[in-house]
Amino acid sequence: MKTYSAKPSEVVRKWYVIDASQAPLGRVATQIATLLTGKGKPMFTHHIDCGDFVVVINAASVVVTGDKMKDKMYYSYSGFPGGLRERTMTEQMQKDPLLVIEKSVKGMLPVNKLRPARLARLKIYAGADHNHEAQKPELLDLKKGAK
Repeated sequence: MKTYSAKPSEVVRKWYVIDASQAPLGRVATQIATLLTGKGKPMFTHHIDCGDFVVVINAASVVVTGDKMKDKMYYSYSGFPGGLRERTMTEQMQKDPLLVIEKSVKGMLPVNKLRPARLARLKIYAGADHNHEAQKPELLDLKKGAK
């Protein structure tokens, strides 16, 4: 019996919609990272990108536990002396709530050549509306778990 290895031409991508306001940020990001990598598929192969498309809605109303809204910091560094900028999660949510989900998902994906393509399949929207109805995405209820 031979070991199965997926080929890029055999990959079938599905579309999923996840509501970020249903569960805490970490659980939402974990579910998104699993879908983007394709680990739930029987054809999963480490060196082939087998993941699906993920549309995240309600990013502006993301849920966090504890005091993360005031304690969690987001840093950006320009590369110059004194160029370190920091924001709390509250400030970041007011400026760009999409970045909060994007950074949490990016940190959960493996660091390799497939990561940029996986992140490109992640579509994040601040409100409940998205423009991917033509792809007939499947709604995932995070309260019950995947599927």
